[in-house]
Order: sequence, then C-alpha cells, then structure tokens
Amino acid sequence: MATIGGMIEVLAAVLTYVALAAAVWSAVLVVVNKPIELREWHGLWLYGLVILLELGLLGQLVAGIVKLSTEDRAIETATFVGYLVTTVLVPPVAGFWALLERTRWGPVVMVVGCLTIPVLIIRLRQLWDGHA
Repeated sequence: MATIGGMIEVLAAVLTYVALAAAVWSAVLVVVNKPIELREWHGLWLYGLVILLELGLLGQLVAGIVKLSTEDRAIETATFVGYLVTTVLVPPVAGFWALLERTRWGPVVMVVGCLTIPVLIIRLRQLWDGHA
C-alpha cells in the first residue's frame, strides 16, 4: 500500500478534497454574507464535512505515528509529529472560532482553516520524502 507522509495515499487525497469542499462551502457563505448557523442546513452540512475531515485527520495521525515507529527513515520526528498534530487541531479551532464570529468573518476563518489542511498534507509528504 503506497504511503505519503506516513499516511495512506488515498486518505491524503480524500482529506484534501474534503478540506477543499468545506473551504468552497464556507466561501459561498462569505459571498452571500451569512454567518455559520448550526440551526440552518448550510451550517449543519458544513460542520458535517468538518467532522468527517477531523475523523480522517485522526486516522492520518494514527497512521503517521505507526509508520514513523515501524519504518527506519531519516526524518525529523518532532517536526513530523508536530505537523500531524497541527492538522488535527486546525479544524476544531477554526470551527469553534467560526461559530463565535457572528459576522461574515466567521466563514472566512473556516475558509482559512480548511485551506490550511492541504498545505499541511503537502508539507507532511515533503518531510516524509526527505525534502525538508
């Protein structure tokens, strides 16, 4: 099974697409000037995507740590684990902040948080491949 950054290649791709879908959804809310409301369908579906993303990122964290501990690679362990943990922390922090912000800036926070995930996944791959 092919791995990227200590994670399953397919999982990395799916997480990237889910993060981008949530970012686009949030960007639409910014354009129509709507805050994220969990009582509305648009907020529930958005947070459903974010929860799905978070579950996948938790799986990536476990897979990355397992691959790191089972393979002998010249990799900066603390940096790699730091990126793995950061990917898990970004969605809940962005989601909580986006809910607290009752203006159009709430969805902007979610856009930024969701766009951060693909960047972190790319960085994990660079670290895993030794291009740090």
